[in-house]
Amino acid sequence: MTITSNIYKKINQLPNGKTFGYADLHIAKNDYSAAAKALSRLVEKNFIKKISKGIFYKPEQTSFGELMPDYQELLRPYLFKNGKRIAYETGTSLYNRLGLTSQIPFRIKIASIHKRINIDGKILKTQAVKSYTKVTNSNYQILGLLDAFKDIKHIPDCSITQGLHRLSAIINELTHQQQKDLIKYALLYPPRVRALLGAILENENKEVTLLIKLKESLNPLTTIQLGVTKTELPTKNNWYIK
Repeated sequence: MTITSNIYKKINQLPNGKTFGYADLHIAKNDYSAAAKALSRLVEKNFIKKISKGIFYKPEQTSFGELMPDYQELLRPYLFKNGKRIAYETGTSLYNRLGLTSQIPFRIKIASIHKRINIDGKILKTQAVKSYTKVTNSNYQILGLLDAFKDIKHIPDCSITQGLHRLSAIINELTHQQQKDLIKYALLYPPRVRALLGAILENENKEVTLLIKLKESLNPLTTIQLGVTKTELPTKNNWYIK
Protein backbone atom coordinates (compact mmCIF):
# COMPACT_ATOMS: atom_id res chain seq x y z
CA MET A 1 0.00 0.00 0.00
CA THR A 2 1.39 3.44 -0.96
CA ILE A 3 1.83 6.21 1.63
CA THR A 4 -0.96 8.21 -0.04
CA SER A 5 -3.49 5.36 0.03
CA ASN A 6 -2.46 4.46 3.58
CA ILE A 7 -2.99 8.06 4.76
CA TYR A 8 -6.32 8.27 2.94
CA LYS A 9 -7.48 5.06 4.61
CA LYS A 10 -6.50 6.27 8.09
CA ILE A 11 -8.16 9.67 7.63
CA ASN A 12 -11.28 8.01 6.28
CA GLN A 13 -11.55 6.10 9.55
CA LEU A 14 -11.47 9.32 11.61
CA PRO A 15 -14.77 10.85 12.74
CA ASN A 16 -15.85 14.05 11.04
CA GLY A 17 -14.63 17.16 12.82
CA LYS A 18 -11.59 15.37 14.24
CA THR A 19 -8.27 17.23 14.25
CA PHE A 20 -5.09 15.28 13.61
CA GLY A 21 -1.39 15.51 12.90
CA TYR A 22 1.38 13.25 11.69
CA ALA A 23 1.59 11.39 14.99
CA ASP A 24 -2.14 10.56 14.87
CA LEU A 25 -1.63 8.96 11.45
CA HIS A 26 1.38 6.97 12.74
CA ILE A 27 3.62 8.23 9.97
CA ALA A 28 7.29 7.30 10.29
CA LYS A 29 9.66 10.28 10.33
CA ASN A 30 11.47 9.12 7.22
CA ASP A 31 8.10 9.23 5.40
CA TYR A 32 7.25 12.82 6.44
CA SER A 33 8.25 14.35 3.09
CA ALA A 34 6.07 11.99 1.07
CA ALA A 35 3.28 12.30 3.62
CA ALA A 36 3.40 16.12 3.42
CA LYS A 37 2.86 15.94 -0.34
CA ALA A 38 0.02 13.45 0.07
CA LEU A 39 -1.69 15.60 2.70
CA SER A 40 -1.23 18.70 0.55
CA ARG A 41 -3.04 16.96 -2.32
CA LEU A 42 -5.89 15.98 0.01
CA VAL A 43 -6.17 19.63 1.12
CA GLU A 44 -6.36 20.73 -2.53
CA LYS A 45 -9.18 18.23 -3.07
CA ASN A 46 -11.00 19.61 0.05
CA PHE A 47 -10.98 16.15 1.59
CA ILE A 48 -9.23 17.66 4.61
CA LYS A 49 -8.59 21.22 5.83
CA LYS A 50 -5.36 22.66 7.19
CA ILE A 51 -5.37 24.50 10.54
CA SER A 52 -1.64 25.22 10.78
CA LYS A 53 1.63 23.52 9.89
CA GLY A 54 1.23 19.77 10.38
CA ILE A 55 -2.29 20.02 11.85
CA PHE A 56 -5.45 19.22 9.86
CA TYR A 57 -9.08 18.30 10.34
CA LYS A 58 -11.66 16.27 8.51
CA PRO A 59 -14.61 18.57 7.75
CA GLU A 60 -18.16 17.48 8.39
CA GLN A 61 -20.60 18.02 5.55
CA THR A 62 -24.22 18.84 6.42
CA SER A 63 -27.27 20.08 4.55
CA PHE A 64 -26.38 23.55 5.84
CA GLY A 65 -22.83 23.38 4.55
CA GLU A 66 -19.44 22.45 5.94
CA LEU A 67 -18.90 22.44 9.70
CA MET A 68 -15.63 23.22 11.42
CA PRO A 69 -14.48 21.29 14.50
CA ASP A 70 -15.69 22.71 17.79
CA TYR A 71 -13.47 25.13 19.66
CA GLN A 72 -11.94 22.61 22.07
CA GLU A 73 -11.18 20.17 19.27
CA LEU A 74 -9.34 22.91 17.34
CA LEU A 75 -7.13 23.55 20.36
CA ARG A 76 -6.58 19.91 21.34
CA PRO A 77 -3.53 19.14 19.14
CA TYR A 78 -1.63 22.05 20.70
CA LEU A 79 -2.52 21.27 24.31
CA PHE A 80 -1.45 17.62 24.26
CA LYS A 81 1.62 15.68 23.19
CA ASN A 82 1.58 11.89 22.98
CA GLY A 83 -1.67 11.90 24.93
CA LYS A 84 -0.31 14.03 27.80
CA ARG A 85 -1.31 17.61 28.47
CA ILE A 86 1.54 20.07 27.98
CA ALA A 87 -0.34 23.38 27.74
CA TYR A 88 -3.57 25.15 28.61
CA GLU A 89 -5.68 28.01 27.37
CA THR A 90 -5.39 31.24 29.34
CA GLY A 91 -6.05 34.96 28.93
CA THR A 92 -9.28 36.65 27.90
CA SER A 93 -10.84 33.59 26.24
CA LEU A 94 -10.46 31.62 29.48
CA TYR A 95 -11.66 34.53 31.61
CA ASN A 96 -14.74 34.70 29.40
CA ARG A 97 -15.55 31.08 30.25
CA LEU A 98 -14.92 31.79 33.94
CA GLY A 99 -17.55 34.53 33.82
CA LEU A 100 -15.08 37.38 34.35
CA THR A 101 -15.60 39.14 31.01
CA SER A 102 -17.96 39.12 28.07
CA GLN A 103 -15.21 39.88 25.58
CA ILE A 104 -13.87 37.30 23.13
CA PRO A 105 -10.27 37.86 21.96
CA PHE A 106 -9.00 37.79 18.40
CA ARG A 107 -5.96 35.76 19.49
CA ILE A 108 -6.00 32.97 22.10
CA LYS A 109 -3.22 32.67 24.66
CA ILE A 110 -1.73 29.21 25.25
CA ALA A 111 0.52 28.65 28.26
CA SER A 112 3.25 26.00 28.44
CA ILE A 113 6.49 25.82 30.41
CA HIS A 114 8.68 24.57 27.57
CA LYS A 115 6.91 24.72 24.22
CA ARG A 116 6.06 28.10 22.67
CA ILE A 117 2.80 27.67 20.78
CA ASN A 118 2.32 30.50 18.27
CA ILE A 119 -0.21 29.95 15.49
CA ASP A 120 -1.14 32.48 12.82
CA GLY A 121 -3.50 30.52 10.62
CA LYS A 122 -6.77 31.45 8.94
CA ILE A 123 -8.77 29.32 11.36
CA LEU A 124 -6.81 29.69 14.59
CA LYS A 125 -4.56 32.42 15.96
CA THR A 126 -2.70 31.97 19.23
CA GLN A 127 -0.05 33.69 21.31
CA ALA A 128 2.43 31.76 23.44
CA VAL A 129 2.90 32.60 27.12
CA LYS A 130 5.04 30.81 29.66
CA SER A 131 3.39 28.88 32.47
CA TYR A 132 4.75 29.03 36.00
CA THR A 133 5.16 25.27 36.26
CA LYS A 134 4.87 22.07 34.25
CA VAL A 135 1.32 21.70 32.96
CA THR A 136 -0.60 18.48 33.64
CA ASN A 137 -4.16 17.32 33.31
CA SER A 138 -4.58 17.62 37.07
CA ASN A 139 -3.32 21.18 37.50
CA TYR A 140 -4.20 23.15 34.36
CA GLN A 141 -7.54 24.40 35.67
CA ILE A 142 -5.90 25.63 38.88
CA LEU A 143 -3.19 27.40 36.87
CA GLY A 144 -5.81 29.09 34.70
CA LEU A 145 -7.63 30.34 37.79
CA LEU A 146 -4.38 31.69 39.26
CA ASP A 147 -3.74 33.49 35.97
CA ALA A 148 -7.04 35.30 36.53
CA PHE A 149 -5.79 36.45 39.96
CA LYS A 150 -2.58 37.66 38.32
CA ASP A 151 -4.40 39.58 35.59
CA ILE A 152 -7.32 40.91 37.66
CA LYS A 153 -6.40 44.55 36.99
CA HIS A 154 -6.27 43.99 33.23
CA ILE A 155 -9.25 41.74 32.44
CA PRO A 156 -11.37 43.58 29.81
CA ASP A 157 -14.76 44.89 30.98
CA CYS A 158 -14.17 43.62 34.51
CA SER A 159 -13.69 45.97 37.45
CA ILE A 160 -11.61 44.91 40.44
CA THR A 161 -14.83 44.65 42.48
CA GLN A 162 -16.52 42.43 39.89
CA GLY A 163 -13.41 40.30 39.65
CA LEU A 164 -13.23 39.86 43.43
CA HIS A 165 -16.87 38.76 43.63
CA ARG A 166 -16.53 36.28 40.78
CA LEU A 167 -13.22 34.82 41.99
CA SER A 168 -14.66 34.44 45.50
CA ALA A 169 -17.64 32.56 44.06
CA ILE A 170 -15.37 30.25 42.07
CA ILE A 171 -13.21 29.51 45.11
CA ASN A 172 -16.30 28.58 47.13
CA GLU A 173 -17.18 26.00 44.47
CA LEU A 174 -13.80 24.26 44.82
CA THR A 175 -13.27 21.18 46.92
CA HIS A 176 -10.99 21.31 49.95
CA GLN A 177 -8.27 19.52 47.96
CA GLN A 178 -8.61 21.97 45.08
CA GLN A 179 -8.21 24.88 47.49
CA LYS A 180 -5.04 23.27 48.86
CA ASP A 181 -3.76 22.85 45.30
CA LEU A 182 -4.61 26.48 44.59
CA ILE A 183 -2.35 27.56 47.47
CA LYS A 184 0.38 25.08 46.48
CA TYR A 185 0.66 26.52 42.97
CA ALA A 186 0.05 30.12 44.08
CA LEU A 187 3.42 29.95 45.83
CA LEU A 188 4.98 29.86 42.34
CA TYR A 189 3.19 33.05 41.29
CA PRO A 190 4.04 36.74 41.98
CA PRO A 191 3.31 38.23 45.45
CA ARG A 192 0.14 39.99 44.26
CA VAL A 193 -1.42 36.61 43.44
CA ARG A 194 -0.50 35.13 46.82
CA ALA A 195 -1.73 38.21 48.69
CA LEU A 196 -5.05 38.44 46.86
CA LEU A 197 -5.71 34.71 47.17
CA GLY A 198 -4.92 34.81 50.89
CA ALA A 199 -7.20 37.81 51.45
CA ILE A 200 -10.09 36.19 49.62
CA LEU A 201 -9.64 32.85 51.39
CA GLU A 202 -9.51 34.58 54.77
CA ASN A 203 -12.54 36.70 53.88
CA GLU A 204 -14.40 33.50 53.02
CA ASN A 205 -13.48 32.09 56.46
CA LYS A 206 -11.36 29.26 55.12
CA GLU A 207 -9.37 27.36 57.73
CA VAL A 208 -6.35 29.23 59.07
CA THR A 209 -3.91 26.37 58.47
CA LEU A 210 -4.50 26.74 54.74
CA LEU A 211 -3.25 30.32 54.84
CA ILE A 212 0.00 29.98 56.82
CA LYS A 213 2.29 29.23 53.87
CA LEU A 214 0.76 32.01 51.81
CA LYS A 215 1.24 34.56 54.59
CA GLU A 216 4.81 33.43 55.29
CA SER A 217 5.70 33.81 51.60
CA LEU A 218 4.96 37.55 51.63
CA ASN A 219 7.34 40.36 52.59
CA PRO A 220 5.50 42.60 55.12
CA LEU A 221 7.51 45.59 53.88
CA THR A 222 6.12 45.20 50.36
CA THR A 223 2.61 46.49 49.66
CA ILE A 224 0.40 45.19 46.87
CA GLN A 225 -1.26 48.01 44.94
CA LEU A 226 -4.70 46.86 43.80
CA GLY A 227 -6.80 49.91 44.54
CA VAL A 228 -9.47 48.04 46.54
CA THR A 229 -11.34 49.39 49.55
CA LYS A 230 -11.88 47.66 52.87
CA THR A 231 -15.57 47.42 52.01
CA GLU A 232 -14.72 45.47 48.87
CA LEU A 233 -12.15 43.26 50.63
CA PRO A 234 -12.30 43.52 54.45
CA THR A 235 -9.18 41.40 54.97
CA LYS A 236 -6.95 43.38 52.63
CA ASN A 237 -4.81 44.99 55.36
CA ASN A 238 -3.86 41.56 56.72
CA TRP A 239 -2.28 40.80 53.34
CA TYR A 240 -0.50 44.11 52.71
CA ILE A 241 -2.97 45.11 49.98
CA LYS A 242 -3.66 48.79 49.29
